[in-house]
Amino acid sequence: MKTDALETGDLSLNLTKLHLSDSGSYTCTVRWLSRGLKRELRVTDVQLQVKAPFPSWAKAFLVLLVLGLLVSGALYLHFRQYFMSVYQVEVDSRAESVQLPCKTTVHLPEAAKVVWEDSSIFNRKVHVYQNGSDQPEEQDRCYRGRTEMKRKLLEPGDLSLTLKYPTDRDSKTYTCTIYNSEGHILMMKPVVLKVKVYQVEVDSEVKSVQLPCKTTVHLPEDTKVEWRDSSIFNRKVHVYQNGSDQPKQQHIYYRGRTEMKRNQLEPGDLSLTLKYLTDWDRGTYTCTVYNREKHILRKKQVVLNVKDCQVEVEEGEESVQLPFRTTPDLPEDAKVEWYRYKLSYRRVHLYENRSDQPEKQDQDYKDRTEMKKYLLKTGDLSLTLKYPKETDTGKYWSRVYNKDGDILRVKTVKLKVKGRIQIKDQTDPTLSRLLMADQSV
Repeated sequence: MKTDALETGDLSLNLTKLHLSDSGSYTCTVRWLSRGLKRELRVTDVQLQVKAPFPSWAKAFLVLLVLGLLVSGALYLHFRQYFMSVYQVEVDSRAESVQLPCKTTVHLPEAAKVVWEDSSIFNRKVHVYQNGSDQPEEQDRCYRGRTEMKRKLLEPGDLSLTLKYPTDRDSKTYTCTIYNSEGHILMMKPVVLKVKVYQVEVDSEVKSVQLPCKTTVHLPEDTKVEWRDSSIFNRKVHVYQNGSDQPKQQHIYYRGRTEMKRNQLEPGDLSLTLKYLTDWDRGTYTCTVYNREKHILRKKQVVLNVKDCQVEVEEGEESVQLPFRTTPDLPEDAKVEWYRYKLSYRRVHLYENRSDQPEKQDQDYKDRTEMKKYLLKTGDLSLTLKYPKETDTGKYWSRVYNKDGDILRVKTVKLKVKGRIQIKDQTDPTLSRLLMADQSV
């Protein structure tokens, strides 16, 4: 105990060289004489538990175990590509087909079942082979008519799957699993497929662009060719059936803007020409060819990227034009609206009921905008903005609606108005003279 324990009140006891037998209850009691009588005060009770020391061999074992785990982890990270190796296949979306390899070196029992599945959330069956033949009724309809396996595939050799008309939606992992008659897995092989989609990039002011789709075989006369976009509505861009175009089947947004070559059912060209492009035409376009039973005969994709329309002008110019040219002969009751967002919606110009509506435009643009006459007839929906100023910089949108409120055309124009440089302090007389001389010139 401390020598000044009674003075400080710290009555703690320090017990050294502990043994297991020291475990137990310890009581601190203070006794003293008062007026000739013995007094006693029980201060506290303390429970002491002495644990057995950790054996040295166990410490060594733990150290070796930790080291072993660290080494194993390092080896796994270094060689993980060997432990987790998955065969990868890359193909262009214009290819007719792609093969997903799966090979074996042993004979499989006649009752074996071969199942190809994809890695979608539904784990769809891509192809099933059992009892010596394909089982198309078991495969997901997304893959019907698009898969093929070699004959006599249970012999040592090839269980590979041929997938026809690959698109970007087919980019995923495919697993080939072989089961015996009891449903036990005999073999499993994953293959990663990546489909690269052909890309076309054009300027926003070009008159037209061609989206390629070619075939090397004759197509039946009752074939249907359908082009669709990648919007959430999966709109029909162009339809060809019964030997002619079907404009009534295409979405109103594309009417008058598409064209396909004649005799497209002959081996050759199913390409689509898209006219009067805007940035709103960006996306993936899919050409699908169906037979009379609506089975897919061909499927091709192309990604279209339309560059932004950008206009630049200096502050102080009399006017600037925001270009927008589309198909002529728009409906007479069409409405054309130019607007922009700058903290809030602002209407720049409105053409409705065959005339401008200046009372419905934002005050900041009053008497500063102008559109051409007969704009619906000519298809020139460009907007002239007068006396451009630096605060006019931003994005401008134009939309064309029919009487039912359907959007017929859309375009975005990015405007940049450069402010004029003002020199507030010209301390160098030589610089001042040079600037004055330059201005006079």
